[in-house]
Amino acid sequence: MIHINSTDAESTRGAGPGFARYSGIRDDGAMLWPFGTVWRPVRRRRRGTGVELRWLTARSWTQRWYPQGVDVGELRGRRSLVVSWFRQDRSGRHLASRITVVDLERSRHLDVMLATEGTDGRLEPARIHAGGLAWFGDRLFAAATREGIWEFDLARLRRVRGTEAHRLAGSRRRGGRATVLVAVRTRQHPVALRCSFLGRVFAADGTSLPRVLIGEYRSDESGVVAEFTVPTEPDGEFREERRFVPGIRHMQGAVRWGAQHFVSQSNLLRPGTLWAGEPEGMRRDRVPLPIGCEDLALDAEAQALWTLGEHPWRRVVRAVPFSALGLPTAPGGGSGPRT
Repeated sequence: MIHINSTDAESTRGAGPGFARYSGIRDDGAMLWPFGTVWRPVRRRRRGTGVELRWLTARSWTQRWYPQGVDVGELRGRRSLVVSWFRQDRSGRHLASRITVVDLERSRHLDVMLATEGTDGRLEPARIHAGGLAWFGDRLFAAATREGIWEFDLARLRRVRGTEAHRLAGSRRRGGRATVLVAVRTRQHPVALRCSFLGRVFAADGTSLPRVLIGEYRSDESGVVAEFTVPTEPDGEFREERRFVPGIRHMQGAVRWGAQHFVSQSNLLRPGTLWAGEPEGMRRDRVPLPIGCEDLALDAEAQALWTLGEHPWRRVVRAVPFSALGLPTAPGGGSGPRT
């Protein structure tokens, strides 16, 4: 169950148990269109390289927010894609971060701000790069660069209004009727790496494993990628299983399907490169990635590899079919194992 707590007692009157009246997510999973917290459309188009999603709002070109991480999961029983964004000022200082939840069946999306909570209960914007995501049930992990991996709880979203909503979005605006949903950090996991990105690991039969790849973005070829087991106990830690140096500069994302590893490499305003293979001998794949490519995510149900581009006016979220990557596909194309 998603518990949405509101800072406005009035908004919860007449609501179902644990739900704000205008939460944007109903008990039956239907989407609502209230003032402030809304589901907005995205454009979905099928191309030769797979399926593409494009933003239909100012987020297509804004230089305040930049998309970074991506993963696939379920929210309230609906298959969804999540994309992380960070907000910066003109000096490049991080101000806030958020995730955009995309309903893959209805091509609509909803924003959720990421926040930390102090001992006094005050919420603060999560000022992290969020360069990669890994989604396990109600647990969402985000790469926080030099601050390890941050874990957020998607089962207990909160609803914040007015000036506080603006502040958590990194804005100085005050008042008004703005409303945001907020996911609060539950843990900060220390990792002995520069946590630029992370991605999930799957067995060769499509089973999602409790493991992630965490890697470093470097301007040279010294970047490390390491595989970790995700903690299941409340006080557990990320346990490193192995690490390797692919010898690839500007790495942006990494995932594993069986023995096959995939790494994305950005190249300024040129199409990105996908590297594939085992750690000791990765090769350039012929499938081009978006300009300004970022994170990677495996989608076992759709049998696709998701990625995205961050540059203004060139922003796209793309699903590359397994068939184009040489991975085995289940009969019917989209009837593979569920994540």
